[in-house]
Amino acid sequence: MLDDSILQRFVETTPLTVMARVALERALDPSWVDALFEEQRDRQYTRELLFSTVVELTSAVALGVQPSLHAAAQARRSLPVSLPALYGKLQRTEPGLMGALVRGTFERLAPVACELEPKQAEWVCGLQVRIVDGNHLPASEKRLGPLRGFRGAALPGHSLVVYDPQLDLVTDLVACEDAHAQERAVMQELLERVNPGELWLADRNFSTSTILFGIAERGGKFLIREHGRTPNPTELDRLKRVGRIETGQVRTQKVECIDPQGRRRRMRRVVLELDQPTEDGETTIRLLTNTSVRQLSACSAARMYRNRWRIENMFQRLEAALHSEVRALGAPRAALLAFAVAVVAYNVLALVQRAIRVAHPPEQTGIELSFYYVANELRSHYAGMMVALPQQTWRHTDFDSPKQLARRLLQLARCVDPRKLRKRPRSPKPKPRPGYAPASAARRHVATSRVLQAGRVTETC
Repeated sequence: MLDDSILQRFVETTPLTVMARVALERALDPSWVDALFEEQRDRQYTRELLFSTVVELTSAVALGVQPSLHAAAQARRSLPVSLPALYGKLQRTEPGLMGALVRGTFERLAPVACELEPKQAEWVCGLQVRIVDGNHLPASEKRLGPLRGFRGAALPGHSLVVYDPQLDLVTDLVACEDAHAQERAVMQELLERVNPGELWLADRNFSTSTILFGIAERGGKFLIREHGRTPNPTELDRLKRVGRIETGQVRTQKVECIDPQGRRRRMRRVVLELDQPTEDGETTIRLLTNTSVRQLSACSAARMYRNRWRIENMFQRLEAALHSEVRALGAPRAALLAFAVAVVAYNVLALVQRAIRVAHPPEQTGIELSFYYVANELRSHYAGMMVALPQQTWRHTDFDSPKQLARRLLQLARCVDPRKLRKRPRSPKPKPRPGYAPASAARRHVATSRVLQAGRVTETC
């Protein structure tokens, strides 16, 4: 009874925090996380420290509730292992498990997001849009022995992220420990998970015959910016002017590509002749697609490609509002796990923000919500709420159906004051001048995984 009165107090004062906890319990239910670990693990095993405990501590850092993993571990009442054992668990987390964690949480949250807006119109009729792009983690602190004394940057790795712009959720992630590995090489793992009825958007770094053919062979569609050298398609007819969009003239033609195995595939090339050049001075954007004209016209394809930048905005929100880049974690797998958990936290807050937007439509309130203020409100109250309310308060959440959970989130969202979460754009902050260092030393970077393999910094790292 006392717990109910305390919970009601939090609902009245900070309903957003209660919403986040409800969504987080659905996304990262401990029993499901541990079952996922047993299903996906290869060489790792569980003795005393559960993987759900590692994810719980890392999520506290990602949400900004704790400043570091060390602080999160100290704040926990009982940790069954020592701190070196905890860090060792992070450093040995297998990359495949990170991707499975992101995919699993998306599958648990996406039905709830659909229930919040069941009548939302599709961007492309009959197709689910997937935007893929790479994200390189910044240089970490050089705490590892082989990196000490090295003046340049130590890069712990990068990842490919797949984003659903309509639901504003990250659907998949592929973690790569080698920071110098090509993104298109890492893309091979994602090709195995392409599903029929998906439209994949990507920049020209992914414009290879292997990727284009791989998406098509899995029944998917693609809209990818053409690289200047690859896949070098053969023109089958002349360019035809088909119309104009806001940024320039649109032309189209039929082309044919050949993959390394000699297979041929026909597709469309959409050419956008820009009225104003890009920042790089380019005046023409060429796109390759295997969609039909009925599914996606040339003008619609040119407009659709502009939505690819939504994933860049997602990365900006992820970095600005959440602690997705833990520089103290220099080991590649530990840093990548922290990023993967931060992506899960982003999905949770995106679902919360979606519920608030549905409960308080911007068309009626005239208020655009700020992802930063949503995360800031959570940081301010989450730790206190978890102290006041026991873990058992939230356990029933995982048994709710997506429709029941969506209804509960909307009830809580109606108690939120959107004026406190209003987006307030500001001018860019002035950049401080960096300290002096020789350009050859400051611009050099190494892949942390290669340094660890060699035991020291070498020219090939």
